[in-house]
Amino acid sequence: MTIAILDYGTGNLRSVARALEHVGGSAIVTSDPEQALEAHGLVVPGVGHFGACMANLREHGLDAVVKDFAASGRAVFGVCVGMQVLFEGSEEAPDVAGLGLLEGVSRRLPDDVKVPHMGWNTVAWTAEHAYTRDVPPDTRFYFVHSYAPDAQTQTLGVAEHGRPFAAAVARGNVFATQFHPEKSGAPGLALYAAFVNEVSS
Repeated sequence: MTIAILDYGTGNLRSVARALEHVGGSAIVTSDPEQALEAHGLVVPGVGHFGACMANLREHGLDAVVKDFAASGRAVFGVCVGMQVLFEGSEEAPDVAGLGLLEGVSRRLPDDVKVPHMGWNTVAWTAEHAYTRDVPPDTRFYFVHSYAPDAQTQTLGVAEHGRPFAAAVARGNVFATQFHPEKSGAPGLALYAAFVNEVSS
């Protein structure tokens, strides 16, 4: 069972691939839409500016890949800005539409705390999900971001940095984290292992 990691010029692609392979996944890094659509699972990474990430996705025809893959019922895993692009938009680029697979927009973190939010922070689970079942509440994960969506009905986990924000979200076969599982040690690997298990089932 192959997991495609979308290469659209952003994200810790090799780190994600190594983490997935460490927990038994077979990962390919690809910018080819047809190759990505043939995979059994999909990871949407992302680092940097929301607008640039969306532009790169569209330039390579990978925005349609994410939507088609999600519509097919196969498992999708978004990471950091790769989570934010799944939403309707972001204050970082108000005129740029996101993919709209999740409701809401990402907002800048408050100015009364250090931005970007960089480092370890605890995540409180607010709903149950198969991927998080073996990860204890208030586990620490590694974050690097300046924007984040508010907690809402799709939220599985909440962290706080100046304000509460959605740290993990899910809708159907789409799961995403604002933090970086590949930089978060054993708890992050546990999430990837659950994803690999879902892809393989």
